[in-house]
Amino acid sequence: MSAPGRLANCCRAALPHDRCHGVGGCYAGHAQKTLNASVLDRSPDKSRRGSKLTSKTDKATEESTSRPVRADAQRNIDTLLRTALAVFDSSGVDAPVREIAQKAGVGVGTIYRHFPRRSDLIVAVLRNEVDACAETGTQLAAKYSAAEALIRWVDCYVDFVTARRGLAASLSSDDPAFKALAPHFQERLRPVVQSLLDAAIASGQIRKGIKSEELLCGVGALCTPAEYPQQPDPRRMVALFIDGLRYGASR
Repeated sequence: MSAPGRLANCCRAALPHDRCHGVGGCYAGHAQKTLNASVLDRSPDKSRRGSKLTSKTDKATEESTSRPVRADAQRNIDTLLRTALAVFDSSGVDAPVREIAQKAGVGVGTIYRHFPRRSDLIVAVLRNEVDACAETGTQLAAKYSAAEALIRWVDCYVDFVTARRGLAASLSSDDPAFKALAPHFQERLRPVVQSLLDAAIASGQIRKGIKSEELLCGVGALCTPAEYPQQPDPRRMVALFIDGLRYGASR
């Protein structure tokens, strides 16, 4: 997601606190919030400009992504993304832009300059989380045994699915503004997860034949179950899932 900041408590036992990052979501069981892909300032005047504003912001976004970003500008963007993540966690993805600007210590115009539309900001925040997830998997693989690295990464993934549902819903959104998110999720996370799985399989700790998409969607589904009078603990559900992955392992 849920506490604000970079994925609350993610990998808290695995990595230093300042390297704790969020992780990408799964397509199963996303939040029921409706993503607002309108321009950041939803005043009546700007809403009426519709297509003109969209074409201008599309051009501005393309130009901004094609130019190299200075180090100080990148730091400002990183601050905005961290702040937006915290605000989205606490207030939802439709939170007022002025709230993000105020907490980031910048003017609303600064956010407009970097992210002309709300969808641009949502995409940037979620891409940042997915990238951080991939980095976390690589770091865990270098620090722990194969099975331990996989289990710790899954723990981080559970944090995302349970705490970032509003953001993760954009992965399955029909809005064209979010169409690049699902491919980015697959391209960045699947290779990392498959590498963790393959190492655990080679070590004899996990059964053979498990695919990355099966783990990602399986854990995602367990963390967003149907409504019950008493909701099961997602971590216990996932622990049972992991036990199932061990069944039939060579040792």
